[in-house]
Amino acid sequence: MSPKRSSCKMIYQIKVTLRDSHPPIWRRLQVPGWTNLNQLHWIIQFSMGWTNSHLHQFIIDGKYYSEPSPFDFEPVVDERKFKLCDVAPAEKDKFVYEYDFGDSWRHVILVEKIMPPEKGVHYPRCIKGRRACPPEDVGGVWGYEGMLAALKDPSHPEHEMYMEWIGDDFDPAAFDLKEANAALENMKI
Repeated sequence: MSPKRSSCKMIYQIKVTLRDSHPPIWRRLQVPGWTNLNQLHWIIQFSMGWTNSHLHQFIIDGKYYSEPSPFDFEPVVDERKFKLCDVAPAEKDKFVYEYDFGDSWRHVILVEKIMPPEKGVHYPRCIKGRRACPPEDVGGVWGYEGMLAALKDPSHPEHEMYMEWIGDDFDPAAFDLKEANAALENMKI
């Protein structure tokens, strides 16, 4: 059996890190190798806390993978036809997931381990993570940093606006592993 075929039957431990986030915002996920890229999109959405309100794409070896549309500016490869094991067959492989082309939330996906499935374990699952997902439509990483600065400073000119929009209970350091896994629980891969 070829290494690529055997990796499709394995579990991939991947780390999904929001690029340029300081301190880093990330999730460590365990995902079947046979997961297609469209399913991986949903896994990332659920585990990060995004709301799937915007377009997305994967960028792998200079190619763009997404759901093709007659409105695409450039041709894209149909993400539903490619599995994780097809595009990242080895440990240490990396690629990019971009969500919301306006805010440009770019995530680096690193294959940390490829291992056999554990009996009785539901996949996909999140095993660790750090920091809260930024709110949708906040203006990308730099807009998010500006929002956090405004929330901390009551004299900031945008403080009131962000308090009304985000509220005072938003904790950028928070990550709820149980909540991430509850969102993933009903996924059938």
